[in-house]
Amino acid sequence: MLFAIILHELTYNEKYMKKLILNVTITLSLLNLGCAQTSEIHKLNLDFEQFGNNYPTKWENFGSKDYKIYVDSVNAQNGKISAVIESQGDKSDFKALAINLPNNYNGKFIRLSGYIKTENVTEGYAGLWLRIDPQIGFDNMNSRGITGTTNWKEYEITLPLNPKKTDKIVIGGLLVGRGKMWLDNLQVSIDGKDLDNNNLEIYTREILPAEKDKEFDNGSNITFSNLTNETISNLELLGKIWGFLKYHHPEIAKGNYNWDYELFRILPEYLKAKNNQERDKILTSWIGKYGNLSPCKKCKSTAKDAVLKPDLSWIDDSNLSNSLKSTLREIYNNRNQEENYYIKLHPYVGNPDFTNENPYFNMPFPDSGFRLLALYKYWNMIEYFFPNKHLTNKKWNTVLKEYIPKFINANNELEYELVAIQVIGEINDTHANLWGGKNKIDELRGNNYAPFKAEFIENKLVVTDYFNPEFSDQAKLKIGDIITHINGKSVEFIVDSLKVYYPSSNEASMLRDISADLLRSTKNTINLKYISENQEKEQEVKLYDREQLNMYHWYKVNKDEKCYKLLGGNIGYITLANIKAEDIPEIKKSFKNTKGIIIDIRNYPSTFVPFALGSYFVSNPTDFVKFTQGNPNNPGEFIFREGTKIKSDKRKYKGKLVVLVNEKSQSQAEYTAMAFRAVQNSTIIGSTTAGADGNVSEILLPGGLQTMISGIGVYFLDGTETQRIGIVPDITVKPTIIGIKEGKDEVLEKAIEVIIQ
Repeated sequence: MLFAIILHELTYNEKYMKKLILNVTITLSLLNLGCAQTSEIHKLNLDFEQFGNNYPTKWENFGSKDYKIYVDSVNAQNGKISAVIESQGDKSDFKALAINLPNNYNGKFIRLSGYIKTENVTEGYAGLWLRIDPQIGFDNMNSRGITGTTNWKEYEITLPLNPKKTDKIVIGGLLVGRGKMWLDNLQVSIDGKDLDNNNLEIYTREILPAEKDKEFDNGSNITFSNLTNETISNLELLGKIWGFLKYHHPEIAKGNYNWDYELFRILPEYLKAKNNQERDKILTSWIGKYGNLSPCKKCKSTAKDAVLKPDLSWIDDSNLSNSLKSTLREIYNNRNQEENYYIKLHPYVGNPDFTNENPYFNMPFPDSGFRLLALYKYWNMIEYFFPNKHLTNKKWNTVLKEYIPKFINANNELEYELVAIQVIGEINDTHANLWGGKNKIDELRGNNYAPFKAEFIENKLVVTDYFNPEFSDQAKLKIGDIITHINGKSVEFIVDSLKVYYPSSNEASMLRDISADLLRSTKNTINLKYISENQEKEQEVKLYDREQLNMYHWYKVNKDEKCYKLLGGNIGYITLANIKAEDIPEIKKSFKNTKGIIIDIRNYPSTFVPFALGSYFVSNPTDFVKFTQGNPNNPGEFIFREGTKIKSDKRKYKGKLVVLVNEKSQSQAEYTAMAFRAVQNSTIIGSTTAGADGNVSEILLPGGLQTMISGIGVYFLDGTETQRIGIVPDITVKPTIIGIKEGKDEVLEKAIEVIIQ
């Protein structure tokens, strides 16, 4: 199962780097890198031998000014010259070299290789990077970057190609953090053929009418003067019809229309309708514009074994005319059965690919028409392609009407971001946050933090660790102290007021995410009331810029330590936070004769291990999961499909297996825990996980907003959902305040007890 790593599932440093690269996405779209002609392929200067003013020619760069780029004639892997990226000063940021490839290529895979040498790379990594636009493929070696001091070594990135959707391909080298890197002898191949191979096929993509339509690129020209209840109800109806046509009408599916802009063409007239009869006449004429439908011989009814079925009851429940209702039913009965310009499924996995959605990065605060468009887009994506729509707290069919005035009346960029994150929260999915485009929210929350970490322990906000122990004397609070008030407001009051801005599958993951921001501000100090040694105290705590702190997000990762060790009592311990594929054979060998093995997944696994490591614990092929996936040919339908079995490596481990989980176990971590739960003689210990499993699908909305959803339904074999519920432990053990004060890991202690008893 191919899991996407999302921002909040990373350690702090990784999260920071990823955020930088997301910003690079926007930066690159604005850069005029220029394309070489086909005859100039050999002149791309991938070996950096061409230079001027001590800088490699034809190469652009972006990122922080606290770095310098130059050429080196002393240290070269091939030829006489290499390129260098070197940090300057104390700030930890990033710098990248970038160049466009000259063409789009017809093939299955693209491979970028190159040699890198490093010197004292810390607080980040060095690596290659490769991007296929728009939103098709990306790899920046984030999870396998080069650190420290290393000699010349070849590295590579391989990504699948999708020439039909590709606009451009960008390659380069990247330094995140401090230090120095050399880059040399880059090579690019398509299906094993070098760029200068005469047999390489150039692909020229057809530009569809939907892409040529630029009429509203600079604004919708839509205004809303009087939002009466009737107007809102009519806009709700239009939003449902607009989304229904987008995913069902064959002519729209062909890419013959820019469906965003078709909305702006009907809205002015639609808003002027004086009664339902005029409204329906406008709608009938609008729908008729897209042509008559051919009878559909492939349009099957909803599968009998479908887990979720399309809900088009809104058509019959509406106050539309009977003839218009009949028209909509006819479209459904003759709906698109071919490829759809606006929706596909990702290969092999089946989660939705909301393709060809324009994020409109050029308008951070979209006008009222584009804001309404954002809501229409999101509501219909969830309506037809979210596998867990039936698990939301609020009935989804009520959400559109509720949020129409909220989106239209957003007065500025901050209000737009806040209402967007609220509607995202209505799907109760921890994968679904506002991951990009929330600049004003970040400004509001600030970039100054307390020097310590606080988490909810026994339903109280407790100091659990110091990011920088040297600040502990000045801050006064000790590990185990209970924070009761922040700037004069009770923690309970603050949490209650913030809930709507922290999308989550369950309360545990919501409190986890809120706790990371409670001690964050734009100011330089924060006033805390707290309980220490049974005494009420108050302290003005100095805050520090994020760059001054050794912050981590959910959990610490010591990459200098091995992921496995032997505990007392002949017990093996494995943390998945920094496990590598090459560790697994050694783990199996080292722990063969242990009494038990503890696998700690209170983290996000750095390597996908359910099958490679799971094979050690089973003697026969073992099922543990099944999935649901949507059906673009019948939007709203979800059916079960089987998951992959764990195969045995014929060296079954004979001891006990204990798996540790908590609210920090999310997505891939939960899937991994499911796999180990299927093992006989295994025990899950800890607390309920985050309840957000399955491959994520990206959603882009006007204003450059970026969010995600759990794109497939993940179920136990008996049909029990994991979404929102998470992995429920066999033995529930949670940290206590006393345990935190004493530096204990009570969950680990219980695991050891289970093995030795």
